[in-house]
Amino acid sequence: MRSAIVTGITGQDGSYLAELLLEKNYHVHGTLRPGADATKSWIAHLLSNPALQRRIVLHQIRLTDSKPVKDLIADVAPDEIYHLAGQSHVGLSYEIPEETCEFAVLSALRLLESLRSQCPHARFFSASSAAIFGRPTVAPQDEQTPIAPVNPYGCAKAFATHLVRAYRESYGLFACSGILYNHESPRRGPDFVTRKICRAAAAIKAGLQHELLLGDLEAKRDWGHARDFVNAMWLMLQQANPDDYVVATGVSHSVIDVLDATFGSLGLQWRTYVRQDPALVRPREPVALLGNSHKALVNLGWKPTVTFEEMIREMTFAEVERLRETCG
Repeated sequence: MRSAIVTGITGQDGSYLAELLLEKNYHVHGTLRPGADATKSWIAHLLSNPALQRRIVLHQIRLTDSKPVKDLIADVAPDEIYHLAGQSHVGLSYEIPEETCEFAVLSALRLLESLRSQCPHARFFSASSAAIFGRPTVAPQDEQTPIAPVNPYGCAKAFATHLVRAYRESYGLFACSGILYNHESPRRGPDFVTRKICRAAAAIKAGLQHELLLGDLEAKRDWGHARDFVNAMWLMLQQANPDDYVVATGVSHSVIDVLDATFGSLGLQWRTYVRQDPALVRPREPVALLGNSHKALVNLGWKPTVTFEEMIREMTFAEVERLRETCG
């Protein structure tokens, strides 16, 4: 039975990855912040399943502290490490730039150093982001696109991506970065625009909300499903050689497309309820972020399986069901 460490196991990606690894008969060790309550997270159903309880172990540690990270890797001696923890909201990185950058850089450095000294044969995945490309002059972007971030989050991820490459090339570690484009699901954080729209539409349909304020409706993203993306993460660590990969759908959609799909699935006209608020437009908004995953298709055999419309519909009706459970 192989073992894996998943940092940030209670989040969107971490929870889907934990499910995938458990299905593949891994022993899974997950990290979470000290004081966090995993029984109220996206992995609660895994923790309460008697058949899985012996194969999932949680560790409350600070990933920016060297000793607990080193001790964890030494004790577990994992076959694979998936580093998914961290602040993942671009807009929030403007409000807490120091925390965003400190965690992204130090956590990656602590893990790589501990891997090098304690378990050099383990395989390491780090979640990078399309935000490292900033305002690209070409679309779509691939692994050769220049790294030129324009916000604190992108800068932090760029630094961590360079660290992974440096440790791979300098120490021969099996270390990969997945340059992940936007990926969503019903488990997405409530501050992200897709989940915000789906929650509002469900509340409007139920008569609990009457207006939705949004920023730039023309903003476009390459949106995929988190379940597809965690499969790409796993595939990266099953290869003969480590490398970095862009993970994306290669299809661009606007916020208007999200509104059409969300409100349309509930039989509503979004223009009746949505109002633009200039205060919600981010500074220096990146443009033309569209990914080219040809390398992942050729080397990993990976391609997205969930369409944009299927994903938004799933998210919308998950919000409808949550409201039904809450309100009765």
